[in-house]
Amino acid sequence: MEIKAVKFRRDGFYTQPFAFGGEEGMEKFDKNVRYRGSLQNYLIDTGSEVILVDTGLPAGTPEEAPDENSLAFTGHDICSYMEAFAALGYKPKQVTKILLTHRHADHSGELKSFPEAKVYVNQEEMDAAELQGLTNLVPVSFTDGAYYNFPESQKIADGVYLIKAKGHTKGNSIIVVEEPLSPSDSSPILGAQPRLFYMIHGDITYVDEALYEDKLSVVFDDLPAARETQDRIREFIRKHPTVYCGTHTPQGYENLEAKRVMDLDNPVPTVLAEVDFTEQKASGKYVCSICGYVYDPAEHDGVAFEDLPDDWRCPRCKQGKEKFNKA
Repeated sequence: MEIKAVKFRRDGFYTQPFAFGGEEGMEKFDKNVRYRGSLQNYLIDTGSEVILVDTGLPAGTPEEAPDENSLAFTGHDICSYMEAFAALGYKPKQVTKILLTHRHADHSGELKSFPEAKVYVNQEEMDAAELQGLTNLVPVSFTDGAYYNFPESQKIADGVYLIKAKGHTKGNSIIVVEEPLSPSDSSPILGAQPRLFYMIHGDITYVDEALYEDKLSVVFDDLPAARETQDRIREFIRKHPTVYCGTHTPQGYENLEAKRVMDLDNPVPTVLAEVDFTEQKASGKYVCSICGYVYDPAEHDGVAFEDLPDDWRCPRCKQGKEKFNKA
């Protein structure tokens, strides 16, 4: 079993109010604290099949141009998702399964590029606009019972589990991959716990600091469910050696590459983002930093983003105007 990061954006940031303010309110936190941001998804090579966890932004999604007031910035392009996938040495036809953490376009953007793969998705996400027109979706109803302290799970392959984890979206899921004990391990116990657990998530937290501090981000469909999910994740991590692999922070692939087990009582030292707000030529378009939706005035009767009413919300993820950056 081998897990690899598919890296396609870097040098982004998430402000402390954005990453921590879901329950207490953004005003409680320092907007000048910017944690490092990036975008990567993950690939699981079991030896007999290739499984993807999420499929990045759609090709052609423009970069954002953040300023001092931006709450979040997904980062600068390294390359497209498909180019990053190819750089790992794989071809689309090798992918047998895709496990979707949730519907947002920075996680589902290139599903169309893998028509031969089965796309496993929480059945509660099946009506999402981002998934319409796909004929290879497999709705998951989590019929395999509990996985440790998580009440609902689905076994996808030996050592690979899709787990219901609603909150960020109503159909949000996480993936746990088990690294088994090797034959050289001395434990004679039949059914012994795996050596390591890799927890791959979409947006449970945007930065690891939020999990250490037990804070919820400001992006959720169901706040009580998001709290319950995070409580279960923290409980699991306290009881089992877990490598925590996120999508929106370089800590995700750093943890993976170092096989770093998360210790909630001993946080990894924070490295804040280095941000350059050099003025860039604006296109008139705006990009949602949550789901990647592009607002183009040309597609909205020429109405400039700035002229939209204050209560306007993203058509896809329903977030407010403050979550958008210039493109």
